[in-house]
Amino acid sequence: MSTPLEDAMDTLIRIFHHYSGKEGDRYKLSKGELKELLTSELTGFLSGQKDPLLVDKIMKDLDSNEDNEVDFNEFVVLVAALTVACNNFFEEQLKKEGI
Repeated sequence: MSTPLEDAMDTLIRIFHHYSGKEGDRYKLSKGELKELLTSELTGFLSGQKDPLLVDKIMKDLDSNEDNEVDFNEFVVLVAALTVACNNFFEEQLKKEGI
């Protein structure tokens, strides 16, 4: 029996590998794979974005070793940063509501 956190970790791994490897290295996301993952899995995040270069910017920010691919470690940085931003947003909302 796994815990919710273990399930969340498993989900991150499965989602990454579902999209990686369709092009090139099967353990990394190409720009096209990253775009497909973001479009399919983070629809709420992308829905309000109007910048046509958003995926290029995200790719550049994540690709710390500059190999034009995003490995799992780089992907987790994105997920962690988005999670922190969401937590900060919700904390601010609670403060405004006096909770």
